[in-house]
Amino acid sequence: MKKLIITRRIAVATVAASMWLMPLGARAQTRIKAPGNKYKVQEDVKIGSQAAAEIENRFPIINDADAANYIQRVGERLVRAIPAEFNQPEFNYRFKWVNASDLNAFALPGGPMYVNRGMIDAAQNEGELAGVMAHEISHVALRHATAQATKQSSTKNVLGQLGLILGGAILGGQAGAQLGMLGAQAWMTKYSREYESQSDILGARIMADAGYDPRDLANVFQTIAKQGGSRGPEFLSSHPDPGNRYNKINQEAQYLRVSSNPIRITRDFERIQAKFRAMPRARTMAEIEKSAPQGGGNPTAGGRYSTRVAYPSSRVRNYNASVVRFNIPDNWKEFGSSGSVTFAPDGAYGDNGITHGALIGTYSGQGNLQQDTQNYLNEIIQANSYLRQQNNFTRTTIGGRTGYTTTLAGRSPVTGRTELVIVNTTQLRNGQLVYFDMVVPENESYSYSNTFRNIINSVRFND
Repeated sequence: MKKLIITRRIAVATVAASMWLMPLGARAQTRIKAPGNKYKVQEDVKIGSQAAAEIENRFPIINDADAANYIQRVGERLVRAIPAEFNQPEFNYRFKWVNASDLNAFALPGGPMYVNRGMIDAAQNEGELAGVMAHEISHVALRHATAQATKQSSTKNVLGQLGLILGGAILGGQAGAQLGMLGAQAWMTKYSREYESQSDILGARIMADAGYDPRDLANVFQTIAKQGGSRGPEFLSSHPDPGNRYNKINQEAQYLRVSSNPIRITRDFERIQAKFRAMPRARTMAEIEKSAPQGGGNPTAGGRYSTRVAYPSSRVRNYNASVVRFNIPDNWKEFGSSGSVTFAPDGAYGDNGITHGALIGTYSGQGNLQQDTQNYLNEIIQANSYLRQQNNFTRTTIGGRTGYTTTLAGRSPVTGRTELVIVNTTQLRNGQLVYFDMVVPENESYSYSNTFRNIINSVRFND
């Protein structure tokens, strides 16, 4: 079974608002303390640089000098306002436009940031654009990526674990497979609410100190929501408002010194916004994903298929993927990609995916378990045209949560035998679909049934 392309939400940002730190009455701005982190600052830089190289190799970066200079100027203004206690001299903040229409933006550890063209098109003024950027800069300055990885019990695959905070970055996926380039939100989640709140507060302070009004940051919620259509924009999906985030940002702004003449509409903003609107239509990230060369970045590429594949070992090892953990046979190899992980024994993986094993990852849908499961199945079938759904959904329980299971089947182009794909789905607390796909030739399914059952029974969620 080949992995399928899943539109993963680029890590995008929600944003926070605030202004120059100044106590009003008896209250000052909420204090922030950077979370614990066992990684060296240099590791943030290394990880971010590696991910940035991959992103710029696959995403359509806008190479317009005027636009590039503009976003760099806005970014540098915000970076200069980072409080000294959170300023890391080793970090290299740099800013680039992605020619995509989705309302998204994301930053990588160590400083690289990418803003979709759709963001400036949606923004009412430069303050809203700067607010999104200030929020993302705050994630970098507070080192939330490696801090989140520090919380995990397994850290052998730092790049994989950091997928959860890259919100859209590419750490190598397989186009036509599970999560190709869009899967960098990879580890099935976004930042924790605690980290989002910290970035709202620090982002507000940065905005105020840089001459912007943090309330423009709060207004991003409303501006983007109005333009998201019935489905809602990617931006708010990746950074959902946990209830009254808009109100909290505005409240925080009361305790900051906001300029009497904050930066809002600027000639540069209007010029670049008009320039982008005059350009040919930007593709969505889903369209960019689909146009990626097939096979590029396939984590199982180069493997050699065999007619003799070892049965699953009775010995297992625990795999911890940030918000979910489970047991896997000890003789299955691990192939990480953005937003998903594949497990397969020797002889069962190669350029065309796997013939035996399991694929685990996330799929961003509407938040409706049944409908998202069906949409996910449709995409699997689209990417693997030989497969057909064999039965209706059956309710099941996965990690104590309601789920669905169904089976796909078809003649594998690799083995020439009927292949079964048992699909199990449930949801994370943020509404994302989590899938556990078990793959095996039908004539060997009996020997794998206990293994597949044990994997599902071992699932535990950490979100």
